Amino acid sequence: MTIVVWIVGAILGVAALCAVYRVARGPSILDRVLALDVLLAIIGGALAVDMAVNGHLDNLVPLVAISVIGFIGSVTVARFVTERK
Repeated sequence: MTIVVWIVGAILGVAALCAVYRVARGPSILDRVLALDVLLAIIGGALAVDMAVNGHLDNLVPLVAISVIGFIGSVTVARFVTERK
């Protein structure tokens, strides 16, 4: 089980680095918003893995908050961009 946790952590870490790179280099605001949404999903996945491995629900409230913030942020930017065109 420890090896699986390390592998999942490495995959999430590489994915987070790729998302941060896209935030920094994104050619448009939509690319940056999508990368931030992916970064929030990665953080949520890491919290979920921590809960599954340690057998607790301490991270459930931050997980839900991160999910709601990501959803509301993505919808808000999408509405702003569609109204702007």
